[in-house]
This record gives sequence, structure tokens and C-alpha cells, in this order.
Amino acid sequence: MVTVKEIKKARNSKDEEFYGLIVQSGAMPVKSKKTGRVYFTAKTAFVATTFDEETASSMIGMEFEGTVKKVPTDPYEYTIEETGEIIQLTHRWEYVDPALDLEEQVVEEMAVI
Repeated sequence: MVTVKEIKKARNSKDEEFYGLIVQSGAMPVKSKKTGRVYFTAKTAFVATTFDEETASSMIGMEFEGTVKKVPTDPYEYTIEETGEIIQLTHRWEYVDPALDLEEQVVEEMAVI
């Protein structure tokens, strides 16, 4: 389950504005690579929409089936806002709805038949 936490204005490849939703996963335990201690965190992801600002804003607080999972990407630089430190990442966090994944599998199987 994910929860819509906020909206964010963005621009597409044609330089057109649109609104997206910032969704957050439930709490999950993670072990620190530095200290070896366990802490809880929640992962967030940006999901594009076709909504105007008012409709997108009305979605805040809504819950949807799905999770936020780590997806490998080509390396890119990321600036940590709190410290200004620039790091290199090779992943992003993406919203995944298992029902949509299952639907794609069914369509692919039917195409094979």
C-alpha cells in the first residue's frame, strides 16, 4: 500500500507543465551499512498524472495498492539537499502496482497463443 503525500509540478519533454503525485510506501526496516544498526524508513516515488492542480491536490492522503521498489538505472549525479553533497546513483525508486504487472503478463501470454 502507498499513500499520496504531496503533489509536485513538473515539465515533460515538450516543456509542458503537469502535476505528479509523490507516493510513499509503508515503513520498512533497513540495516545501516555504516553502523550495522536497524532503522525504519519509507521510500517515495514520483508518479505522473493527467490531473490539473486542484484534482492532484485532492488526492493527498489517498491510499493505493502497490509498493515503491528500487529500479536500476544508468549512473547519474544526485545532490543531497540537506548537505549539498553530490553523489552518484545507479537506481531510482518507482511505484509499482502488482495488478497492472499481472495484467501485462496476461496480455503477453495471450499474444503468444
